[in-house]
This record gives sequence, structure tokens and C-alpha cells, in this order.
Amino acid sequence: MSLSIRNHLPGIVTSVTTGEVMATVKVRLDGGQDITAAITREAATELGLAAGSAVRTLIKSTEVALSVGSVDGLSIRNQIPGTVEGVATGGAMAGVKISVAGGELTAAITKEAVNDLELTPGSPVTALIKSTEISLATA
Repeated sequence: MSLSIRNHLPGIVTSVTTGEVMATVKVRLDGGQDITAAITREAATELGLAAGSAVRTLIKSTEVALSVGSVDGLSIRNQIPGTVEGVATGGAMAGVKISVAGGELTAAITKEAVNDLELTPGSPVTALIKSTEISLATA
């Protein structure tokens, strides 16, 4: 299967907490970062997710926000440090490639945000991803 989602980071499930409708799945990425995905309980059951399951985290580039400063005081749990590898700008939007431990992320943000944050290759950034915007696929 081919996907249009650019961001695929492999990892291992470390825990699954189920509720009435949703489940939170904690994943240790191959690069060592811990992230959380919030998916439906039904999906977690259908995928057979449990501690030790190999998964791929799938994240649309439009769901990756970037910060160049402190990220304290946010409800966004998934904060992955990285370095800008490249910036491709268009009329209104930009694609920012970020090198992270264990792989690469792409963020689709506005050209204005690229300019405001002064993003250039080599810039340190933190990728911010809400847990509800992470999908999981079994490996």
C-alpha cells in the first residue's frame, strides 16, 4: 500500500490504556523518543496493539507544528527535537524537512511562519504533534 502521508516513524508500543471510546498508545520510536497516539479503542483492538507490538506512526505533514523556543506550558505531549535539513517555499506554504533521531519529519507550514521563525538549514527546532493527529499501522 502506498500512502500520501510523508511522515512514517517506526517504533514499539510500550503501553496501551483503553477507555470507553478512545485508547492512548505510548510508542518508543526507533530514535528513542516517546510519543503518544490517541486512537479509537476499536482500532487498538483490531490492530491487536499491546506492549511490544511493532508499529509505524503516521503523521500528516500539515499536523506538524514547529517551535524554535521553549515549549513549556503546552498540552501537546509529543515534542520531538530536531534540526532543519531544508526548506522549500511556495507562494503561501512551505515544506520544512527536519532531521530527528531515527528518521526525518516534514512539516507543512506557512511561508510567513518560516520567515517569522527564521528557519534555515541547521536551525534547531521542536516538532509538536497532538496525540489525536497520530495514526498507527502495524508493521
